[in-house]
Amino acid sequence: MSRQILLATRNAHKLVELRRILAPRLSVEVLGLSDVEEYEEVPETGATFAENALLKATEAATHTGLIAVADDSGLAVDALNGMPGVLSARWAGSAKDDTANLNLVLQQLSDTPDERLGAAFLCAAALVTPTGERVVAEGRMPGRIIRHPRGEHGFGYDPIFVPDGYELTSSELEPQVKDEISHRGRALRNLLPAILRVLRSDGAQ
Repeated sequence: MSRQILLATRNAHKLVELRRILAPRLSVEVLGLSDVEEYEEVPETGATFAENALLKATEAATHTGLIAVADDSGLAVDALNGMPGVLSARWAGSAKDDTANLNLVLQQLSDTPDERLGAAFLCAAALVTPTGERVVAEGRMPGRIIRHPRGEHGFGYDPIFVPDGYELTSSELEPQVKDEISHRGRALRNLLPAILRVLRSDGAQ
């Protein structure tokens, strides 16, 4: 019986964050895609975060035979009509360059007044089992965009995002503080009851 769960991401920064949130709450080995035999991944073609998360988790469970968890997340900026949204990772092109993406958003907001810089990080986390069970949970972290990047801890758009109730950017917050309020932390904690139930039924707990 399985004593493993697979986090379906090749993003090293995201894997660290996912493991940090989930591993202490689970009594099984938490793997990343670098720990399993490589397979060809399909493009993220979903129109929503939930669709993309399910696509990645389904693909991982199918190829590996493991219980798989995947997330899709991004930045929704009010003044950009909710964009970059599901295109957040490739906003400046298919290279998925964090710095280029961040700089393009700042450029697009250069003429936007400060009071209209509201934004939110959104996340959908999906659980898929080899037998085909599928569960999705979501999380949201509201805040605002700032003009100049600050901080060293985060990745992606974290250096230009200040969560509501804070003066520090997501990149300046200590990781444990960020995990408590982040979109990804909230989505994974919302998904946790389903993960624990599936692991128990699989005999892993």
